[in-house]
Amino acid sequence: MRTLVEPPPSARCDDCRGELRLKQVIESVNSTLDSDEEIFVCVKCGREKAYTVRRDRNKPHLKAG
Repeated sequence: MRTLVEPPPSARCDDCRGELRLKQVIESVNSTLDSDEEIFVCVKCGREKAYTVRRDRNKPHLKAG
């Protein structure tokens, strides 16, 4: 059986400390920027938070479920 671990502090909501889960990945229109925007939603309060992340062309792109 897997040991359950707490998500890192960066994966927590700033308001209620609930867990943030990936909701959507928005690919950049301008491919020269090599960045995407990822939207996370808190499972506890429902607030959304967006992060801009650099795209790594050597890793496969995963779609949000």
